[in-house]
Amino acid sequence: MSPLRFTAIASAAALLAACGGSDDPGRGELLEPAATVATLTAAQIDAATAQSGLQAVSGAAKCDVKVVALNYATIGAEGEDGANASGVMLVPAGSDPACSGAAPLVAYARGTNALKTRTLANPQDSETFSLIAFFASQGYAVVATDYLGYAKSTYTYHPYLDAASEGSSVIDSVRAAANAASAVGARLSGKVMFTGYSQGGHSSMAAQRAAEDQDTLKDFSVVGGAHLAGPYNLGEALALPTPTAGAQLFLPFIVTAWQHAYGNIYGKASDAFQAPYADAIENWFPSTDVASLYANLRLDLPAASALGLIFQPAFLEGVRAKGSNALYQAGVKNSFLGWTPKAPVLLCGGKGDPVVPPSLHQDVLMADFTARGVQNVTSVDVDAQVQAAFAPGGVAPTDPTTAEFATYYGNYHSPHEPMFCYAAARQLFDSVK
Repeated sequence: MSPLRFTAIASAAALLAACGGSDDPGRGELLEPAATVATLTAAQIDAATAQSGLQAVSGAAKCDVKVVALNYATIGAEGEDGANASGVMLVPAGSDPACSGAAPLVAYARGTNALKTRTLANPQDSETFSLIAFFASQGYAVVATDYLGYAKSTYTYHPYLDAASEGSSVIDSVRAAANAASAVGARLSGKVMFTGYSQGGHSSMAAQRAAEDQDTLKDFSVVGGAHLAGPYNLGEALALPTPTAGAQLFLPFIVTAWQHAYGNIYGKASDAFQAPYADAIENWFPSTDVASLYANLRLDLPAASALGLIFQPAFLEGVRAKGSNALYQAGVKNSFLGWTPKAPVLLCGGKGDPVVPPSLHQDVLMADFTARGVQNVTSVDVDAQVQAAFAPGGVAPTDPTTAEFATYYGNYHSPHEPMFCYAAARQLFDSVK
């Protein structure tokens, strides 16, 4: 859908609302009854975390956890009404005092995923289970969005790493959780914490910024944010002469999403993409066939080699020149330098992360906070924990020609790094809940 079409929808919606004729549901309103899809007992959670080795980091479960599917109203990338997103609410229960009182709400944003049908309302999903192990089974209520364009969302694309729509999707999931609470046996304390991993670290930071700056969550108090391994410095990341691991997936996703959202990244697809990509790539994300998507994006090649096949050289040279380049400027727009949070913030990542290097994102943002005298932000490096748990002999391999190097760094960003950042996030949340 073109930006012109979005503008027309937004204008029509505003006119209808002004005339009292809009039938659009309010943001966060449930579009269908909240549905319990599973209930996991504390014993079942402990059995799974013990078997996987996760329990050494997550701790033993205190609570049973109810897994609830949500489908709620939100707004689109142009701020237009009529959009929807699905997601999950995790509700703690049980006799332990930590499980039976009014619970603080953790609003979570997930990492990048290309599968259009994926929903977090699935206890078998590894990211959902991590939320169960680290937060819900410890007495936190959790809500996590599937984002625009995924699962039950009818939105025509996913506005990937667009801070405004990420923030609204997360904020409206909080409203949806409040609307679902009584029907699913949840008692919410009114305190909300934002967190997310990878893309979700970007999304959760966008949500905290929007919630604090716009004061949009009237029934909640924002008490903290833990933003984990997120790309906070997108302008500079897009201009890198040497791409980071996985860039042949992330960069086309960003370029096509921002073209949909902003309309000015390129004039026509062939200005940005080489043949045969220019013919269809605008409609590839997210996908119902990720195996074919990954093959087409040449994930078997080094990122630089794959990008050389996918993009026009002049397009890549343009963004690397920075200046007024549209993609670079959109990256700057979707970065977080200069933001001053009101509630305490934790930044977490591992310095060995090859996908979202802290030296490019977390460290730069922390330096910006420090230079401006922002004192309520803490930065944590979990590289030592990742090495101790997963590196051969507890030391990161250094020879890039070895299988050990490929395995270690291929699994660093996921699944190894997240667990240690979730533990750090919970430590912050425990101090403010």
